[in-house]
Amino acid sequence: MPRIGVYPGSFNPPTRAHLEIALTARSVHGLERVDLAVSSVSLGKEDTTVPHLEHRLHVLRATIERVPGLGLHVTEAQMIVDIADGYDVVVMGADKWVQVNDPAWYGGDPVARDEALARLPTLALAPRDPHRVPDEHRLPVADDLLEVSSTAARGGRVEWMTEAAAEFDRATGAWTDEARYQAWLRDHRPPDR
Repeated sequence: MPRIGVYPGSFNPPTRAHLEIALTARSVHGLERVDLAVSSVSLGKEDTTVPHLEHRLHVLRATIERVPGLGLHVTEAQMIVDIADGYDVVVMGADKWVQVNDPAWYGGDPVARDEALARLPTLALAPRDPHRVPDEHRLPVADDLLEVSSTAARGGRVEWMTEAAAEFDRATGAWTDEARYQAWLRDHRPPDR
């Protein structure tokens, strides 16, 4: 049976670091594919509306078409333990690993947290200062990618976006110019049926 990994995230926007992390996990863990998994409503990011989910998914599809060994999985699940169910490896950054270990995401119940952690498949964790990850689960990610973030990409570091994301942003302003994106939406709404 082929081994498949999953990398949950909002990928808002997808970055070069996301790709490198996914491909590193694929190589290190001998995976046939790593699915970028997007929740239709991301946990802790329920208010995210720009860009629209359909446009983020369009960009992710365009991104993975250019990178062999990646897939896309859209899910209603929000908790990483639920998203990772059925996969061989779950990939995440150190900041997400800290969240997964925080009992607050489990109703403040450390027992529920521990039960969830026990259900996770093999871990592939990307380091990110100031957070620590267990050495046995640490992915060997290049130091120059550790500072790359979606937040900084939305703040203007377009060169950190994937090629497909940067192209979409140039055409629409989806991540760097909300007013231009809103204007683009007005001109590109599907006709009423």
